[in-house]
Amino acid sequence: MHLLEPRARPSRLMRWTAPLIAIVATLLAGSLLFWSLGKPVLESFEVFFIQPMTSSYGWSELLIKACPLILIAEGLAIGFKARIYNIGAEGQLIIGALAGGGVAIYMDGSDSAWVMPAMILAGAIGGGLWGALPALLRTRFNAQETLTTLMLSYVASFILSFMVSGPWRDPEGMNFPQSIMFGDNALFAILLEGSRVNTSIYLTGAAVLAFWLFNARSFMHFQLEVGGHAPAASRYAGFSSHQTVWFSLVVSGITAGLAGVGEIAGPVGQLNLNISPGYGFAAIIVAYLGRLHALGIVLAGLLMALIYLGGEAAQVSLQMPFAITGIFQGMLLFFLLGSDVFIDNRLRRSA
Repeated sequence: MHLLEPRARPSRLMRWTAPLIAIVATLLAGSLLFWSLGKPVLESFEVFFIQPMTSSYGWSELLIKACPLILIAEGLAIGFKARIYNIGAEGQLIIGALAGGGVAIYMDGSDSAWVMPAMILAGAIGGGLWGALPALLRTRFNAQETLTTLMLSYVASFILSFMVSGPWRDPEGMNFPQSIMFGDNALFAILLEGSRVNTSIYLTGAAVLAFWLFNARSFMHFQLEVGGHAPAASRYAGFSSHQTVWFSLVVSGITAGLAGVGEIAGPVGQLNLNISPGYGFAAIIVAYLGRLHALGIVLAGLLMALIYLGGEAAQVSLQMPFAITGIFQGMLLFFLLGSDVFIDNRLRRSA
């Protein structure tokens, strides 16, 4: 019988190699999946990973899909370092989108230049407050944030459905659950003609820079690291666990809320039931695949965006089901976590 025994010093090199191992294992498992479905393996991989990148439009779509993933994952990584697991970024994205979209709807017809800044601010506040709820439940009632953040995501979805089906439904939208289309001053400006790339990428760029500086220079980052890896030492040093919880969940809520505004004021252009294809959940994989590092998350976000694009291409060219995207995302997370298990532990034969 074999048991897992913690390693005294897990390999730092293997820690950074694990994402590559997970990617290779995902490709091998994906080839078996395509083969079992009767699809030519090489052609399927070409459709999934090469075809989306054969045009400038494909590259622009890669950037559009990567930005919200990177933005959300940067915020999640802060909490994950401290073992504060925010699983509800999808709900925080939705609430941020609702808050920013509410500003756009209320100010529809206005030519004020302050509409967009107000939307960004409202989205950040909305997402931050939705992240503050599980922080309050954790610090006041010791409720696990893994459960409360996830459940609040469903609450946010119901609120979105109610608003776009009722008070904010477009009266000329033929009864579809959607709001009015936002005016030009409530939309991010297009950067590249013929594409959907817009100025919301500046939010993502600013977040990457901010969190890189935070990780490199901030004493708060040191507190998070100590709290996550050595809780007893953290308490001995006088670091506040409540402050860590509040900071982690509120900041990750803010980044998710900003991502929500980026979607409704960018590619989507309105509030509807499909403002996110699950970016909040996929960003969890992005954060871990990027090793919770600001720049590593950028690379992981681009890979996850490629999986989204490949899934869409496979549906059209290979007649694959919609679930193919989620399958590849799940395999990637499975192999990554499996790699981490054997990095942190080793097999020991038991009598």
